[in-house]
Amino acid sequence: MDAKARNCLLQHREALEKDIKTSYIMDHMISDGFLTISEEEKVRNEPTQQQRAAMLIKMILKKDNDSYVSFYNALLHEGYKDLAALLHDGIPVVSSSSVRTVLCEGGVPQRPVVFVTRKKLVNAIQQKLSKLKGEPGWVTIHGMAGCGKSVLAAEAVRDHSLLEGCFPGGVHWVSVGKQDKSGLLMKLQNLCTRLDQDESFSQRLPLNIEEAKDRLRILMLRKHPRSLLILDDVWDSWVLKAFDSQCQILLTTRDKSVTDSVMGPKYVVPVESSLGKEKGLEILSLFVNMKKADLPEQAHSIIKECKGSPLVVSLIGALLRDFPNRWEYYLKQLQNKQFKRIRKSSSYDYEALDEAMSISVEMLREDIKDYYTDLSILQKDVKVPTKVLCILWDMETEEVEDILQEFVNKSLLFCDRNGKSFRYYLHDLQVDFLTEKNCSQLQDLHKKIITQFQRYHQPHTLSPDQEDCMYWYNFLAYHMASAKMHKELCALMFSLDWIKAKTELVGPAHLIHEFVEYRHILDEKDCAVSENFQEFLSLNGHLLGRQPFPNIVQLGLCEPETSEVYQQAKLQAKQEVDNGMLYLEWINKKNITNLSRLVVRPHTDAVYHACFSEDGQRIASCGADKTLQVFKAETGEKLLEIKAHEDEVLCCAFSTDDRFIATCSVDKKVKIWNSMTGELVHTYDEHSEQVNCCHFTNSSHHLLLATGSSDCFLKLWDLNQKECRNTMFGHTNSVNHCRFSPDDKLLASCSADGTLKLWDATSANERKSINVKQFFLNLEDPQEDMEVIVKCCSWSADGARIMVAAKNKIFLWNTDSRSKVADCRGHLSWVHGVMFSPDGSSFLTSSDDQTIRLWETKKVCKNSAVMLKQEVDVVFQENEVMVLAVDHIRRLQLINGRTGQIDYLTEAQVSCCCLSPHLQYIAFGDENGAIEILELVNNRIFQSRFQHKKTVWHIQFTADEKTLISSSDDAEIQVWNWQLDKCIFLRGHQETVKDFRLLKNSRLLSWSFDGTVKVWNIITGNKEKDFVCHQGTVLSCDISHDATKFSSTSADKTAKIWSFDLLLPLHELRGHNGCVRCSAFSVDSTLLATGDDNGEIRIWNVSNGELLHLCAPLSEEGAATHGGWVTDLCFSPDGKMLISAGGYIKWWNVVTGESSQTFYTNGTNLKKIHVSPDFKTYVTVDNLGILYILQTLE
Repeated sequence: MDAKARNCLLQHREALEKDIKTSYIMDHMISDGFLTISEEEKVRNEPTQQQRAAMLIKMILKKDNDSYVSFYNALLHEGYKDLAALLHDGIPVVSSSSVRTVLCEGGVPQRPVVFVTRKKLVNAIQQKLSKLKGEPGWVTIHGMAGCGKSVLAAEAVRDHSLLEGCFPGGVHWVSVGKQDKSGLLMKLQNLCTRLDQDESFSQRLPLNIEEAKDRLRILMLRKHPRSLLILDDVWDSWVLKAFDSQCQILLTTRDKSVTDSVMGPKYVVPVESSLGKEKGLEILSLFVNMKKADLPEQAHSIIKECKGSPLVVSLIGALLRDFPNRWEYYLKQLQNKQFKRIRKSSSYDYEALDEAMSISVEMLREDIKDYYTDLSILQKDVKVPTKVLCILWDMETEEVEDILQEFVNKSLLFCDRNGKSFRYYLHDLQVDFLTEKNCSQLQDLHKKIITQFQRYHQPHTLSPDQEDCMYWYNFLAYHMASAKMHKELCALMFSLDWIKAKTELVGPAHLIHEFVEYRHILDEKDCAVSENFQEFLSLNGHLLGRQPFPNIVQLGLCEPETSEVYQQAKLQAKQEVDNGMLYLEWINKKNITNLSRLVVRPHTDAVYHACFSEDGQRIASCGADKTLQVFKAETGEKLLEIKAHEDEVLCCAFSTDDRFIATCSVDKKVKIWNSMTGELVHTYDEHSEQVNCCHFTNSSHHLLLATGSSDCFLKLWDLNQKECRNTMFGHTNSVNHCRFSPDDKLLASCSADGTLKLWDATSANERKSINVKQFFLNLEDPQEDMEVIVKCCSWSADGARIMVAAKNKIFLWNTDSRSKVADCRGHLSWVHGVMFSPDGSSFLTSSDDQTIRLWETKKVCKNSAVMLKQEVDVVFQENEVMVLAVDHIRRLQLINGRTGQIDYLTEAQVSCCCLSPHLQYIAFGDENGAIEILELVNNRIFQSRFQHKKTVWHIQFTADEKTLISSSDDAEIQVWNWQLDKCIFLRGHQETVKDFRLLKNSRLLSWSFDGTVKVWNIITGNKEKDFVCHQGTVLSCDISHDATKFSSTSADKTAKIWSFDLLLPLHELRGHNGCVRCSAFSVDSTLLATGDDNGEIRIWNVSNGELLHLCAPLSEEGAATHGGWVTDLCFSPDGKMLISAGGYIKWWNVVTGESSQTFYTNGTNLKKIHVSPDFKTYVTVDNLGILYILQTLE
C-alpha cells in the first residue's frame, strides 16, 4: 500500500474502529477477493465490536492498494458515506504518466488526427461522471449521427484528476454498434477476457448472454472496483441490459430512451448537432495545414453547407487534404446534396452521410416510418407545434407526441419545450437527406398537409391564441406553392382578409417576400393584381408594422380605384358600413403620384443612415437605438440585428465586396463587422469626437475606409493596419458625410461649415471647395443669416450627378452645371442619409421619422407634382367643396374638390388666404403686411391702403362679404370695409394676435401670445371685454354654440371655460402634460374637447368641469397614438362623434372615448381639419403639401 493511503487509514483509524460493524464489510471484501475466510474468522473471534474493527484495520494496513479500494467501496455500499469520505483523499493515485497506459489498456480510441476541443461539452460529461460518486449509474451522451459523441466520450476520460478521483480502477471501452444476440455475446466474451487476463476467475468463456452478464458483474465488482465501463454507439435497450452489472457506465447513443430498461441513477448530456463556424474552420485549417485567415472564400461556404456537422466537416477536410484544389468541387457537391459522392475511408462506421442517416431511419418501427417521411415537407430552422402534426395526421395530441418522441429518442428529430407545448424540428442535414430521399413524393406530401389544413381551418379565421396559427401564417403559401396548388395560392395571396390577418400578426416583410418568391405563379393569374398587392404592402409597411394595428380596409380605400386592393376594400367597407362602421373615401387621390417603392420601419428611433450592398440585394441601416440592421432590399425582411455601439450609431457602409459593414458612433469608435454573420472584425478609436460618417472605396483591390468626425478631421483607414493611414485637415466645423467618387480618385466631404470639399484620395490634399449655402439661398423662404448644414451627399455611378440632403428635402444636382435636376418629399422629419443603388435606378433615404424609403429615380426626376402650403380655406356649398390654396411656387389656386378642376388665380408672396361665404371673392395677405381682394367674376383686384406692418397670418370675410378682418405679427387687428375703403384698427394686444373669431352682433373675439382674450365691437372699434386668461400664450379659443361661453387653451398645459359675463373662469381644466393646443365645444354646448402636444385628447363636462374621457393613451412603443400634436378638433352635429387632426386624422366615439377610425395621411403635422356642416366631408393639407378631400362612405 502506498504511503498516502496508509497514512490516511492511520489518521482516521480511531473514527473507523469506533463506528463500523465488520461483518457486512468483510462480506464485500471477501467477494472482492481481498480478504480470506481464515482472516474473517480471526476478526470474528475478537470479543467487542470495536476490537473486531481494530483487527480488520490492522489486516488491511498490511495489504496492497486494491485492498484499500475494496475497503473504501465496502464502506460506501454499507452506508458509511461519512467514513468513506474521510478515506477519499487516500485513494491510491493513478499517476499521470500511466493515464495513457490506462486508456490504452482499456481500449479507449486515440484522438483523431485532426482534433478540435469542445470544452463546454467535455466539462458537462465530466461533471455528470463525477456525480456517480462511485455508485453504479449511467451517463448517456446523446445526439444525432456524426455529431462527435464518441470523440467527446474519449476526451472526457482523458483526464488525470477524473481518473484519480472517480475511476482509479481504470476505464474499459466497448464499441457496441448495431448487434444481434450472437454479436453481443462475442462483445461480452471479449470484454470478460480483457478484464480477467490472468484467468483467476475462470479458464473458459461464458457460453450465453446471461452467464456473460454474471461473469462481468463479478469481474467489475471484485477485480475492477471503481472503474468505468464505456459503451460506444448503443442502439437497443435489450443490448444495454446485458451490461447492467452494478457498475459505473458511460454510453453514447442516438436513442436516449435506451436507458429506460435499466435501473440506477441516470444522467444525460445532449450533444448539439452543430459545431460553431469558427470550430468548423479550425478543423478545415488543420486538415489542409493552413492558417484559418488564409483559407479560401469557399471554406466559409463549405462550413455553412455542412450545417456544422463534425462528421461532414471532417469528411470534407480529409478529402481536401488529398485533393487540395477541389474546394469549389466539394462545395458544389454539398450545395447539390450529393452526399453519396462525399465519402472517405475513416474511423467512422459509415463512409458517407446518407448511410449514417439511412441506418437510423431503417431502425424505426415499420408502423411509424411513413410518419417520418411526412416530415420531408418541413423547412430548415423551423420549429413545428404539435398541433400542426395533429392536423396532418388527424390524431389526438397524445398520439402524435408518442410518435414524435420515438423520433426524438433516436436523434431523428429535436424537441424544444415552450411552456406547456412542444415544438419539433429537424437538423438541416436531416432535412436535406429527407428531401433528397423522398423527392418524388414531395408534391403529394405538400398537397396532403394543405388538404388536412382545409378540413380544420379557414385561412383568415386563424386565431393568435391557437398554438399552430403562427406556423400556418408563415408556411401555408410555401406548402401551396410546393404542392403546385396555384389556384389556391392565388386565392390566398390576393385576399385582403389574409393580408390583414397575417400582417397584424407578423408584419408585412414576410408577405412581400412571398409575393417576390412566388411571383412566377401569381403572375400566371394576373400580373397587375400581384403588383397591386405587393405595392400596397411595400408602401404601407411602416404602418402595418406598428401598434395599434391600422385598419387595413381603410388603407386599402386609399389605393387607386383600378387596384384590386381598393376593390376588395370597398366591398368589405360597404358591408361593414351597414353595421355602423365608419370608412372614408379619398375623393381627390387620383391626382397623387407615389414616388416611393418601399417604406420600412426597422428601428425604434430615428434612422441616421441606410445603404445598399454592392449587389443591391441588401440594405444596412443604423440609428439612435444603437443598432445596426440588415434587411432584404426588395422585401424589407430582416437578416441581421446587432447591438453595435454603446451610443447612437450615426453611419454604416458596405465594403465593395460586401464582406464587411463599417459603423461609426457617438461613442467615438469605428467598427468593422462581418456582413453575413454579424461578428466584430476591427475596432478603431483615434477620433477625439463623435464619428459622423464612414465610406469604403469602390475598388476591392486595395480596400480603404474614410471616416469623418465632429473633430473636423477626415481619416483614411487600411483594414490590414491597426492605425490610421491619413488625416485630412480643412473643414472648420463637424464633418457630416464623406463619399469616394466612382473612380476612387476623389473623396467628397460635407460639413456643418456649409461647404462641400473634394479631396485627392492618394495625397489627402484638398482639391476643391464648394459653398453649398449659395444654392439654398435661392430657394423659398430665403434668409441671409440661415444656417445651412449639408447633411449628406451621394454620387451617381457615372459621377455626373451628386445628391445632397438638407432639412427634410433632397436635391439632385448636376455636378458640372450645378443645376438642380429634381427634389422629392415624403419623409415626415429631417432626412439624415441619401444613397443611390449600384445601378442608379433607385435611391435610399433615411429619416428621424424612423422610416427608410426606397425611391425610383426616374419617377422622381419626371415628377412635377404641385405641393400646397398648409394655410388653406374651404367653403362647403350644397354638394360643392371649394378649396383656396397657395402652392410651392406661390400661385394662388382655387380647387373644385369634387371635379379636381384647378383655376390658377394669381402669383404673390401669399402668407394667408380666404374665400368669401358665397364664393364671389377671395382675399389674401402677404409677408409684407399687404392685403388684396380678388373678385372672381372679372378678376378685379382691390388693394387695401391700410397695410399691416408685418406678416398677415389670418383673414376672414364677414357674412355679408362687405368687410374683411385681418390679424398680423404687428399685434393689430384691422376691420376693412373694402367697398367703402374704410378701416377700423383694433389695438390692445401686446404681442402677436394668434387668431380671432366673429361673434354675433358685430362682435369679435381675439386671442394672443400675450395670454389675453379680448372682445371687440368691430363697428366702433371699442374693446368691450378683456380676459386675462393664462400666464403663457393663448393657443386657441372656441365659442359655445349658444354663444354664452368660450374656451381658452394655453402653453401652460391648462384649458379654461369662461362665461362672457364673468371675468373669472367657470372651470380650470387640469391634467394635460403638454401644451393644450386646441379645443372645441359640442353643438349642444354640454361637452368640451381639448387636445395637447402629447397626442392626448380629453373630453370634459362643461357644466361641472369633470373629465369624462381620456382619448389617445400611449401606444405600446411609447409614442403618442396621434403621431404628434393634436392641432384641431370638431364635434359632429349630434355630439356622438369627434374628429381630431394631428400626425394623422382620427374619429372618436364620444360616448365610449374609443377610436372609431384613423386616416393615415402621407405626410404629417396637419394644422387644421375643415369639416362640412353635415360632418360627411373633411379637408386638410399635410406637411408634404398633399391635399386630402375625404368623404364618409355611405
